[in-house]
Amino acid sequence: MDFIYKIPTHMDFEGQARAERLYRVVITLFAIVGLVWGYIIQQFSQTVYILGAGFALAALLTMPPWPLYRKKSLNWQKPKGENDSVSEGAKKKKKN
Repeated sequence: MDFIYKIPTHMDFEGQARAERLYRVVITLFAIVGLVWGYIIQQFSQTVYILGAGFALAALLTMPPWPLYRKKSLNWQKPKGENDSVSEGAKKKKKN
């Protein structure tokens, strides 16, 4: 059961932008191809199927946090201890 907790679930900000751009490109391309193909064969259902395949592909490419989307992680500050925040609050009260 530990292997589930080891799966990375984060995505950096640039990765989020890259994923959104890829999602838009895939959906747009599949929509155009589906519309053209549906018009050629006069079947709107084919347009819907092709667009559905585009949604599935875009979801597969963008929803999981692939390493492509985790290249530039943020360096977070270390959390302050409880004593640090209490002492700062006490110092501010004493000054007032």
